Amino acid sequence: MELNRNQIFAAGIFFLLLGIQFRFVEQFVLTPHFTRLVVELFSHPLAFADGATEALTNKPPNVGSKTIRPPEWIGYAFLSLGAVLFLQSLTMKKPG
Repeated sequence: MELNRNQIFAAGIFFLLLGIQFRFVEQFVLTPHFTRLVVELFSHPLAFADGATEALTNKPPNVGSKTIRPPEWIGYAFLSLGAVLFLQSLTMKKPG
């Protein structure tokens, strides 16, 4: 499948907005429910211990919330990618 001008333009805008968000946000705090989901999906050793605890006590284990601090450069990387895609879309022919 070949990407047309509109799809490249939309991807550029998406990455520009994502880059702006990463530049303004210092950290993300996950809820305990989502932290537990991430632990289970990536087969972290904590997931197996929590599963055993849950089986023995019949109540979900207390998994604290996780804080994610993205590196500073990732916002600039998304901004750069978005700018390149946006400018590339302006140089392409219109669809149709």
